[in-house]
Amino acid sequence: MSENGKCYLVATPIGNLEDISYRAVRILKEVDMIACEDTRNTIKLLNHYNIKSKMISYHQHNEKMRSEYLCQLIQEGKNIAIVSDAGMPGISDPGVTMVQACIERNITVEIVPGASASISALVLSGLDTTSFYFKGFLSTNKKIRREELAKLRFLECTLILYEAPHKLLETLEDLQEHLGDRKISIARELTKLHQEVIHGHISRGIEHFRQKEPRGEFVLVVEGHIPEIEEHNWENISLEEHFEFYINKGIDRKEAIKLIAKDRELPKREIYEQLMKK
Repeated sequence: MSENGKCYLVATPIGNLEDISYRAVRILKEVDMIACEDTRNTIKLLNHYNIKSKMISYHQHNEKMRSEYLCQLIQEGKNIAIVSDAGMPGISDPGVTMVQACIERNITVEIVPGASASISALVLSGLDTTSFYFKGFLSTNKKIRREELAKLRFLECTLILYEAPHKLLETLEDLQEHLGDRKISIARELTKLHQEVIHGHISRGIEHFRQKEPRGEFVLVVEGHIPEIEEHNWENISLEEHFEFYINKGIDRKEAIKLIAKDRELPKREIYEQLMKK
């Protein structure tokens, strides 16, 4: 590795251009090339800090091909920085493929930490921060989306999701249907001039955004499952969700079916046969 360059994963501001470290600016100035999710967005940051390094596009449609090329440059002694449009590369943004490619080639990867929309929204939410599950974006495929929500339903930690404005209302309605009317914090335009954080229950968020058109990118922070409130309401959930509840607790399939049969006062064979039909 003596003659190799390095790969730097550099966090960029999530809204306010002042939210970047001295080290990040220095690294971006010193590297031979900056791989950007969208060069049109990154150029605004580079111009603000008078950074002249060469840029190259690096996004979900060319990530694999570009990773090969960038690794080749690093092995020739070049230093490369990876940035996303906002926040940390690799978190709901391109970056993971490059890290994997570097690991396979024994290339050094350094992290230059900074702003994160998910953690910022979590801290602002007022909900439990001792444990949390970052989901990112739910699938747009309705079947997969239902399966994802079924898995989230019984997680007892705080949930963090991202959503685009045009799908926000649909997602809030899906959350209420599958998770119940839980506490939620809905954050938009974090660190920007028009930052807004709405606290309350999911129903309040639905009511608010039925009256006001959603704008900007959203982070949803949702209260986790509370067992003493929900665990015994088996009649209100599907058999699949009941099964997922026990599987998510680390219980094996056989024992889960046994517990479901007990909860619902049905024969184990009937539970098994119904699950196998799905």
